[in-house]
Amino acid sequence: MEKFDYAAALQELERIASKVEDPATGLEEIDKCIKTSDELIGRCREYLRTAREKVEELDRQ
Repeated sequence: MEKFDYAAALQELERIASKVEDPATGLEEIDKCIKTSDELIGRCREYLRTAREKVEELDRQ
């Protein structure tokens, strides 16, 4: 399993947001962007959830 790069995911989400806001972007491309964003957001949430669990575990020690 590859290591998740949270910072790179955020940069990609920002790039996607700019693309979606561009009036020249077609509906088909926006649909692809939404799907990619959904996947990235899910991975970011999982990353943050895991990080929070690790911090909570350290606090209990």
